[in-house]
Amino acid sequence: MPAQSKPVLDTVKHAADTPEAAQPWAELGLKEDEYQRIREILGRRPTGAELAMYSVMWSEHCSYKSSKVHLRQFGEKAPTSDALLVGIGENAGVVDVGQGYAVTFKVESHNHPSYVEPYQGAATGVGGIVRDILAMGARPIGVMDPLRFGAADHPDTRRVLPGVVAGIGGYGNCLGLPNIGGEVVFDPCYQGNPLVNALCVGVMRHEDIHLAKAAGAGNKVILYGARTGGDGIGGVSVLASETFDSGGPAKRPAVQVGDPFQEKLLIECTLEIFAERLVTGIQDLGGAGLSCATSELASAGSGGMRVELDAVPLRDSSLSPEEILMSESQERMCAVVEPGKVDRFLEICAKWDVIATVIGEVTEGDRLEIYWHGEQVVDVPPRTVAHEGPVYERPYARPTWQDALQADDPARLARPADAAELRAQVLRLVGSPNQADVSWITDQYDRYVLGNTVLAQPEDSGMLRIDEETNLGVALATDGNGRYAKLDPYTGAQLALVEAYRNVAAGGAKPLAVTDCLNFGSPEDPAVMWQFAEATRGLADACLALGLPVTGGNVSLYNQTGETAIHPTPVVGVLGVIDDVTRRTPMAFRTEGQLLYLLGETHEEFGGSAWTDVIHGHLGGLPPRVDLERERLLGEILIAASRDGMIDAAHDLSDGGLIQAVVESCLRGGKGARLVVPEGLSPFTFLLSESTARAVVALPRGEEVRFTDMCAARGLPATRIGVVDGAAVEVQGQFSLPLDELREAHERRGPALSGGAPRPRAGGRRPPGTGGAAADVLADGSPHGPRRPVPSADRTRHQGLVS
Repeated sequence: MPAQSKPVLDTVKHAADTPEAAQPWAELGLKEDEYQRIREILGRRPTGAELAMYSVMWSEHCSYKSSKVHLRQFGEKAPTSDALLVGIGENAGVVDVGQGYAVTFKVESHNHPSYVEPYQGAATGVGGIVRDILAMGARPIGVMDPLRFGAADHPDTRRVLPGVVAGIGGYGNCLGLPNIGGEVVFDPCYQGNPLVNALCVGVMRHEDIHLAKAAGAGNKVILYGARTGGDGIGGVSVLASETFDSGGPAKRPAVQVGDPFQEKLLIECTLEIFAERLVTGIQDLGGAGLSCATSELASAGSGGMRVELDAVPLRDSSLSPEEILMSESQERMCAVVEPGKVDRFLEICAKWDVIATVIGEVTEGDRLEIYWHGEQVVDVPPRTVAHEGPVYERPYARPTWQDALQADDPARLARPADAAELRAQVLRLVGSPNQADVSWITDQYDRYVLGNTVLAQPEDSGMLRIDEETNLGVALATDGNGRYAKLDPYTGAQLALVEAYRNVAAGGAKPLAVTDCLNFGSPEDPAVMWQFAEATRGLADACLALGLPVTGGNVSLYNQTGETAIHPTPVVGVLGVIDDVTRRTPMAFRTEGQLLYLLGETHEEFGGSAWTDVIHGHLGGLPPRVDLERERLLGEILIAASRDGMIDAAHDLSDGGLIQAVVESCLRGGKGARLVVPEGLSPFTFLLSESTARAVVALPRGEEVRFTDMCAARGLPATRIGVVDGAAVEVQGQFSLPLDELREAHERRGPALSGGAPRPRAGGRRPPGTGGAAADVLADGSPHGPRRPVPSADRTRHQGLVS
C-alpha cells in the first residue's frame, strides 16, 4: 500500500506560486467580493492561515461591517465630558470618578453560543468581558447580566434558561465577583435566539490605564494563560455572524469551554504584572483569538510584529496553523514586554502557575509576519486585518407593517369594568413572567463577595463601594424594552437609556457614561437595518442631550431564525458615581408613616405596556413619550434628595407602572401602603400607565416641606399619593391586596419555570459561606444592613451603614 503524501504547508511562497488554488472562503463566511479584496490587498491569493485570519476578523461580530456607518454617530454626536478618559476603540471605556480613581465598564453579547451550549456559552461570555476589563489595567469588581428568553412556558426556554443561569453563576461565583444586577425578560420573539449579554466593571488608579498596542521594536510578545485547544474554533466570530435556520444554526462550531479557576489565576497574575509596570501593551484573547490579539496589537502600535506560531502552547498537538489562529480557547492574554523585563514577567507567571511563552517580537516594519516551524504562513498589513475590513452601507427602509402596528392603538382594548376586575388584573400583572420576582435566579449568583456591594438585585441599580475610607462608589443599571423598540426603534432606544439613567439616579448616583449592546436581526433585511439605524440615531441623540458619552459596547446581529427576527433590543448600561455610598437610597418601604410622593406627570400611555401584553396579548400603538430635560431634572432631584437626607426610599416607574413599583417596594421592605388616586386621573391610568420621567419616593414626615419646596423651585411635579402603612397595598375606594397574597403571586412563577420546589425566601441575604462582615454591613435588604431610619432633625444622616 503506497504511503500517503504529506500535505503541503500553505506558505506565503506557495500561495504566490499557486494563484488558482481553490480556497474555502465561502465556508468561512466570506463573500466573493470580500475574498477578491483580500487578494488585491496581498497581491496574491491568501495562504490558508491568512484566509483564516481575515475570515474571523472580517466577520460581522469582529468587524462591525454592517453597523460602522451608524455607530459613527456616537463619536460625531459625543457630548463634551471631563470624566471621559478612554472612549470607543479600546477594549473598554474608562471614566474618571474622582479621588484619582478610574472606572472601566463594558457590556457585550454571547447570544448564539449560549443557544448552542447554554452553560458554556454564558460562562465564557462572563469570562470574556472580565478579561476586557482586566486588559485595561483594572481589577474587575462586579458583573451584571441582562438576559432575554423565549416564552416562559416554551420547552426551549426550559432547555436554555437553566444552563445559562448556571453558567453565569458558576463562572462568576468561582471568580469571586459579585453579580449586582441585570434583567430577565421573556418574550416569544427570543425563542431560538436568547440574548445573553454580560457587563463587567473594574476599578484602577488613573496612572494604571493600559492600552492594546505593540510599541517598541525588539519588545517581546508573550502569550500567557491557558493552552490553546480546538474548542471555540471560529466560535463567536463565525457563529454570531449568521442567521439560524428553523432547525437551529447551520454551522455548529465548538463553543468555547471556560475554566474560571484558570481565569482567577490569570487575573491575579496580570494585576501583579501591572503593579510592577512590566508591559507596554496588552490584549485579551476573546473573539477571533490570536488572529485578533496579534493583528490589533500590531495595528495599534508603531511597527510590525513577527510571531513564531509553533511556540504557542497547545492542548492538542494536531492543530493546524489555521486552527491555532482561529481558536477562541478561553483564559488567554497577549502582552508586549521590553526584553529587560521578560524574566520578571515569566517569574510572576510561574508564581501564579500561569503558562507564559515568548511567541514573537515587535519589528521595525509595518507587516504582521507569522511563521510555522521556520516557514512563513502569514505576511499581511495588520491594519487591513484589524481595522480596515469591509464597510457596508446596507439598504434600509421603514417596514411596510410599521404604520399599521403604530395605528393599532391600545385605546381600543377593554379596560377593567370595575374595582374587582382592576384588582384581579393587578394581581395577574405582578405575577406575570416579566413582573414577577426573579430571586430564584439571582439567588444563584453571589451578590456580596468582596464585601463592597451596597445595592444589588432587586434594587433599581447595583452599587459598589470602591474606596473603603471615603466610601466613594459607583452604580450601574442596564435596561432595554424590545416591545417599545418594535413600536418605534428611535424612541425605544431612548427609553432604554432613560430608564437606566433613572435607575442610577434613584439610588443617589450621578450618571456619567453609557455602554450599549445592540441586539438585532439580520442586517441583510432592510427592515432590520432601518430598526438599527433608527435605534442608533435615537441613542446618540439622547446621550448628547443628557451629556453622557458612549464609551463602547457591542453589536449583535443575525439574531434571527429564518425570516423571523427578534424585537430590536438595544440594551443600555449607565454608570454613575456617588461620593458617599452611606447616603444611597434603597427601594424598600421600611417605616410606617413614611409619606409617598409621585414625581412627574402621568398620561394615558399604554403602547407596549405590561398591561397590554399580560391582559390582552397585544402589541401596538406608540410607546411612551420621552422628555429628556424632564429626565435630567428628575435625576437631579433624586440625587440631591438622597445626598441631603430628604428621602428614605425611591423606586423608578417603568414596566407595570406605579402599582408595580409600589408592590415591589412594599414587598422589599415588608410594609404595606395606602394610596389615594389624584384628581384628574382614573384609577386605571394612575396605577398602570407607563409614562416616563417618574419615580415614587418615601419621605419621613419631617422632610415633606423641604422636599416639596425643592421640587416646586425646580419645576418638577410632586404629588402626595399615600403613606406607608399596614400589611396590604390599598387603593382607597378601589381594592386592597394583602402583602401575603401579593408575595404569593409575585414569587410563584420562579419554581414553575425552574421545574423545582419553591426556593427559600432569600430576602437579600448572601448565600452561606460567601462575602464577609463587610457584606453584612453594606448589603441593603440583609437582616444586618438596612439603611438606618433617621429623625427628620438629623441633617447629617447616614454616618454609618448599619443601625
